Order: sequence, then structure tokens, then C-alpha cells
Amino acid sequence: MEVMETQEQIHEAAHGHHGGESHGEHEAGNKKFVAIMISLLACLLALIETGVNASQTSQIAHNIEASDLWAFYQAKTIRKTTMETAAEMMEAIKPANLSAEQETVWKKRINDWRTTAQRYESEPEKKEGRKELRERAIAAQNIRDRAAAAHHMFEYGAASVQIAIVMASASVVTGMMMLVWGAGALGVLGVVFGLLGWFAPTLIHL
Repeated sequence: MEVMETQEQIHEAAHGHHGGESHGEHEAGNKKFVAIMISLLACLLALIETGVNASQTSQIAHNIEASDLWAFYQAKTIRKTTMETAAEMMEAIKPANLSAEQETVWKKRINDWRTTAQRYESEPEKKEGRKELRERAIAAQNIRDRAAAAHHMFEYGAASVQIAIVMASASVVTGMMMLVWGAGALGVLGVVFGLLGWFAPTLIHL
């Protein structure tokens, strides 16, 4: 009888010991998984932060470029108007009793001013006419607006990943798997925002 009881105690102790080892191994496995998740989230955050900085730099640079081009456009507009007005005034005040030589000089001056006015309107060679400056300014504005939209997407992505890292870190202390799942969901959301920032920043507006 005593032998049977002793065998049962040994059996229970053995099972209890293995159960404890199994539970400890499970916890260790969970901690390793969370540690890997945090590492991946940290790498993802670094990439998204790079996008944040790049998009902000692009936005500022192209905003300055657009402003400069519009200022140049306005200056060209003033010069063009001045040349056209001068040519019209020369025609209006032209004396009737000019000699042939004076007539030639007069017409040449008018033609020169009108030619200059046309060059201010369009100068494809240098791309510095009003037409070309307007196109360049609009192109710079479009790049600026796209960079601004990308900046917002990257910021949302970075915030999502930062919160995910906090939740994953908290799960190590609390042992709550819900925090791990929440961190994973926010990490995926951060990836989505990051991809939108890189490839389609204007697809959605938040």
C-alpha cells in the first residue's frame, strides 16, 4: 500500500515538474516573439521616419521654388506690359512728317519692343518666358502638395508604429496577449500608411 502511494506521488511530482517546464518554455517563447516584433517595429519606424524627413525637405524646397518662379513670372508680366505699352505709345505719338530714315528707326524701335514683349511671353530655349515659368511653378506646386500629403501619411504611420512598440513592450511586463495583437494590428496600419506615403500619398485624405 505504501509502495503504491509512493509511486503515485512520484508520478504526480514528475507530471507537475514537466508541466512547469512546459509553461516556462511557453512564456519564454512568447517573450522571444515579442522581442522580435519590437525589433521589426523599430526597423519599420526608422524607415518611416526617413520618409517623414525626406517628404518635409521636399515640401519646403519645392514651396520655395514655386514662390521664386511665381515672383519671376510676375516680374516678366510687368516687363511685358511695359514693352507693349511703350510700343503702343510710340505708334500713337508718331509724327506725320518723318523722313524715310526716321520712319525706319521709329518702326525698328516699335518692332524691337514688341519682339521683347513676345520673348517675355514665351522663351522655350531658356524656359524663362511667362508661359514656361507658369508651367514650372505649377509643376513645383504639384510636387510640393504631393510631398505634403506624403508627410501626413508618414506621420500617421510613425505614430501607429510608436504606439505599437509601446503596447508590445507593455505586453512583456503584463503578459497580456491582447496587447501583442493590438501592437501587431497597429504595426500593419503603420505599414499601410508608410506604403501610401511612398506610392500613393494623395489616394486618401485624412
